Amino acid sequence: MTKILVIDDELQMRELLKKYLTRAGYEVTLAGDGDEGLRFFQLQPADLVITDLIMPEKEGLECIAALKKIDSGIKIIAISGGGLGKPEGYLELAIKMGAAKAFIKPFELKELLAAIRELTADEG
Repeated sequence: MTKILVIDDELQMRELLKKYLTRAGYEVTLAGDGDEGLRFFQLQPADLVITDLIMPEKEGLECIAALKKIDSGIKIIAISGGGLGKPEGYLELAIKMGAAKAFIKPFELKELLAAIRELTADEG
């Protein structure tokens, strides 16, 4: 079973993604910030990470950089509703740093699921 780690400081978003992705057949672990997400990833690596970009503690861009140092091949999907700037800028930077896909909140869950399936297709 494909393992997905969701890192987002918004409890509602974490719970929504867990419910949706579990129903779609994925094993989902949740983390409330980048520090917690990195700890979970080091203990039990995921096949794919979905990370918010604007979070307290360790934010998403720092998290992407750290994940890529741990596993250069990790597949990452960045999500953001923006912060002080427009979300597009953060998401473009996330792609440059190694995220495979990026979505602006709110996004269609079926589009996220299609991206996950595309990225994990070779995992069986």
